[in-house]
Amino acid sequence: MVGTLVDLGLHWALSSFVFDGNYWGSFWIAPVISFEVAAMANFVIAYFFVWKERVTYRGRRSFWRHFAGYNAAGVGAFILKFIVMQGVHFLFLSLGWLQEYSFEPVICNLIGLCFSGLFNFYMSEFVIFNKKKPEQ
Repeated sequence: MVGTLVDLGLHWALSSFVFDGNYWGSFWIAPVISFEVAAMANFVIAYFFVWKERVTYRGRRSFWRHFAGYNAAGVGAFILKFIVMQGVHFLFLSLGWLQEYSFEPVICNLIGLCFSGLFNFYMSEFVIFNKKKPEQ
């Protein structure tokens, strides 16, 4: 939830104020920046709160090792989000929907986030912070 809010809020701010009216800025650069900032926020929450019992050793090396895996999965999630986001944008463009509104990139981003969020959850739950089987 936090990551979604960070992603959508930062994407809106960037596409509305920094890249206003610029396709490349609003649909290529802003999503990359907003997604990476949101991924870092999500990871910090996951590492210290959500899956804290699954991290056996805490230290700088552990943090960055887990973050590398989380960020690698995040790249996959971002590619999925980006493909869906671009597809939705071109669908809206061909149908003439929401083209006069500045929040159209954010709507496309939100729809893409639905798909990437499910992928990211799966990767975190079953790969990155996978429960270790107790040693016998």
